[in-house]
Amino acid sequence: MEYQLVILLSAYLAIEAVEQILLKLNLAHLSRHGAEVPPGFEEHVDEATLAKMRDYTVAHGRLDRMEAVLAVAITLFFFFGGLLNWLNNLIAKQGWSPILSGLIFFMLLIYADTLIKIPFSLYKTFSLEKRFGFSKQTLGLWIQDFIKSLLVSTLLLGFLFYGILWLITALPDKWWLAGWIFILLFSIFLLYISPYVIEPLFNKFNPIEDATLEERIKEIMSRAGLNIDRVFSMDASKRSGHSNAYFTGIGHVKRIVLFDTLLANHGDEEIMAILAHEAGHWKKKHILKMLVLSQAFALLGFYMAYRFTAGDVLAHLFRLDVPSMYAKLLLVAFIGSLVLFPLKPLMAYLSRRHEIEADTFAVQVTGSPVPMANGLIKLSKDNLANLHPHPWYAAFYYSHPPMAQRVKRILSAEGTGG
Repeated sequence: MEYQLVILLSAYLAIEAVEQILLKLNLAHLSRHGAEVPPGFEEHVDEATLAKMRDYTVAHGRLDRMEAVLAVAITLFFFFGGLLNWLNNLIAKQGWSPILSGLIFFMLLIYADTLIKIPFSLYKTFSLEKRFGFSKQTLGLWIQDFIKSLLVSTLLLGFLFYGILWLITALPDKWWLAGWIFILLFSIFLLYISPYVIEPLFNKFNPIEDATLEERIKEIMSRAGLNIDRVFSMDASKRSGHSNAYFTGIGHVKRIVLFDTLLANHGDEEIMAILAHEAGHWKKKHILKMLVLSQAFALLGFYMAYRFTAGDVLAHLFRLDVPSMYAKLLLVAFIGSLVLFPLKPLMAYLSRRHEIEADTFAVQVTGSPVPMANGLIKLSKDNLANLHPHPWYAAFYYSHPPMAQRVKRILSAEGTGG
């Protein structure tokens, strides 16, 4: 085995080892501190709730470890054990065009990944989530969602892969730039159509019945420069007891979607504060900043893919009998995931900074830290969040500050901006 391949294999195993160590540290930290009530949570969380939060996190952690072990085994067999070469040869023997061959290659991988994840999804939905009182799904609804998701992903990813493969054929010297533009436009297109075409396939969206709350939401959003078209309630409770809220739309006109579970479990002031936080992301241009950063990485990634697939070095390194473009693209993606792994904590740090800024903005707009703090406390309680993540695990993976730290900061003079 060439030393370059040994280096890649070692890097992959090292990354997986780091992730397993961090997960183990996180669970051990929770076991030691899970019974401690963080400041600000005393009136909302009791010992029984803390125990439930701990058990929920531990159960998810164990499931994650099982999935990770299986993923490692499959990855090793696929990239280093000859399965990729076998699949590549099988498709090459059919005599299809490069575009059709590549499309079938990628879709087969997507279907295989979906098939492998079915047992984990079933266990999570009908055992783990149901055990902790979250899952409301019936088997019939799960099957409906699975079929719809498979059809939607087939159409969207099929179009995406076809477009990229066509550009590679049509523009052999400029496909990296054209491909980046295509992906960017496709992503913007999805942002436009998703609220009106894709999301209604899975949930019902109705205008909230409380007209007073809707007007108050629109008024507070206008302070952030957002023109809210409609405020909707989503029937999330038919699947899960988890709570959330989000914005949809492009530009200055937005739609707000509130989970019906959020409306049922939170007061108006808390809902206003949570939405003011979301508006803070827009006001502070967090979404634009992250979009620019991600697109810069995407452009660099496309160019590197163009350079590394120009020859057959990767095909020879991984001992492919047929140096097909689609196989080389997959290898570039795999190697790219190894190279970008060290950037995970940096991206998580930037995201946490944005969350802190959005929290501060929400407190300033609403005029009090209490609704925001109470809203977050209820969300963490309703969703059984881990109140005691290990600092290293949080630094590496958390896109939001740990909830206990977040609430403490909000209730402090620094968090209120006063």
